[in-house]
Amino acid sequence: MVESDLRRSIPRTDHLLALPEVVAAGERLNQATIKAIISEVQNAARAGEIPVAEVAPAITSKLGSRSASSLAPVLNATGILVHTNLGRAPLSPAASQAITEAAGYVDVEMDLGTGKRSKRGTGVKAALLQASPAAEDVLVVNNGAAALLLAVTAMRGRSTGSGEIIISRGELIEIGAGFRLTDLMTTTGARLREVGTTNRTHLADYADAISDVTSCLLKVHTSNFRVEGFTSSVEVTDLRGLADEHNLPLIVDLGSGLFTPDPALPDEPDIDTALRAGADLVIVSGDKLLGGPQAGLILGRTEAVQTLAKHPLARALRTDKLTLAALEATITHTANPIHDALHMDPNHLRQRTEELAEAVGATVVEHDGRVGGGGAPGVPLPGWAIELPEDCAEPLRLGAPAIVARVHQGRCLVDLRCVSESEDNRIAAAIKRVRADNA
Repeated sequence: MVESDLRRSIPRTDHLLALPEVVAAGERLNQATIKAIISEVQNAARAGEIPVAEVAPAITSKLGSRSASSLAPVLNATGILVHTNLGRAPLSPAASQAITEAAGYVDVEMDLGTGKRSKRGTGVKAALLQASPAAEDVLVVNNGAAALLLAVTAMRGRSTGSGEIIISRGELIEIGAGFRLTDLMTTTGARLREVGTTNRTHLADYADAISDVTSCLLKVHTSNFRVEGFTSSVEVTDLRGLADEHNLPLIVDLGSGLFTPDPALPDEPDIDTALRAGADLVIVSGDKLLGGPQAGLILGRTEAVQTLAKHPLARALRTDKLTLAALEATITHTANPIHDALHMDPNHLRQRTEELAEAVGATVVEHDGRVGGGGAPGVPLPGWAIELPEDCAEPLRLGAPAIVARVHQGRCLVDLRCVSESEDNRIAAAIKRVRADNA
C-alpha cells in the first residue's frame, strides 16, 4: 500500500509542464518532444526505477542535456577506419563547414548570373572530373547500392526480354546486415546469368553466356572477403574486348572509392585504373575510402552516364544539397580523416599510445587496424593499442565522451588510429575514471 501511494504521488503532466525549467526548454524543443521525455520519466517512476522525488529533477536534467539529434557522438577507438556501425567515414573540417553553409538557401539549381534554373550539382561534377581525368561524365546518387540499382535498371532497357546481367559466381556478394547485391539487382526484373565458379572464372565463361537478351557485363569488387589459393578472375581489359565484340556495356562496381592507386593498399582497385582499362561505368561509395558523405558515385563514358541520368529512377535516387556540398569539399580539400588514419606515421602512433598508457597505468600491445566498410578485406594496418580488462569496454562506451573500443579475446583494446590527438587527454581521463570505479 505504501508503494502504491508513492506511485500515485507522481507529479501530473500539467504540473511538470509548468516547471520553469520545462517552460524554458520550450524555446528550443517542441511540445511533443518535451511530453515524451516527461512520460518516459513518469513511467520509470511507476516501474520503481527511480524515486518519485527524482521525477522533476530527472526531467529537467534530460531536457537540459537533450541535443538537436538523438545520435550520440563517439570516439572510434576500434582501429577500424570505415566503421559502418559508427557512420562510416567521419567528415573533414571542410566538408562539415560546407554542410553548415549549405543548410540555408543556396544556388543548388539556380544560375545567379541569369536568375534562371540551372543544372544540379555542377560544382561537385567539376570536382569529380578534375579528380578523375579518365572519366568523361559523372553522376551522383544517394548511395552505392542506389548507383548499382540505377545502372542495371537503365542498362536493362537496352535489351529485349528480361535483360540478363552476366556476373561471375565469385562476385555474388553479401555485405553487412544480410544485404545481398544479387537481391538488389533482381528487383529490377533483370535475370542474373552466373558464370564460372566461386574460385575460378575465365573469359570463355562470359563469352559462352552472352545471348540476345544480355543487357550488360558486370564486375564487382568482392568488398569484404578474399578468395585465395587456386583462383582465377577476368581483368577489366579482357572484359572490355568481349563487350566491344557484342556491343555491351561493361559496369564495374568497386565499392570502396579510391581515385588512384594507393601504396598503402596495393591490391585495392581504383577508379582511374578501371576507367582506363575500359569500364563504361565505374561505381563507388562516397563514404568509404573517399572519406566523404554517403553517396553513390558513377563515373564513365558520356553515353553510358547520360543513359542513367535520363532514366526516371535517377530523380528518385538523387542526392540533396548537403551531400553535394560535403562531397565537393571532400574532393577539393586535402584534409581527410580517413586518409590521415590510413597513412598515419607508425612511430607517432606508437608514441601517442605509449604516453597515454603510461598516464593511465596500462600496457601497450601490438594491434592491427583495418580499413573496414568492405575496403581492403584482410589487409592489416599494423599499429598498437592500450590493453585494458574486458569489463572496461561497457563503461567507456556509456561514458562521456562515449569511447568505442575493440573487445577481443577477453581484452578491451583502445586503438588511437582513428582518434584525433586532441582527444587523448579526454580518453586518459575516461580510462582513469573507469578503472577507479572498477577497482
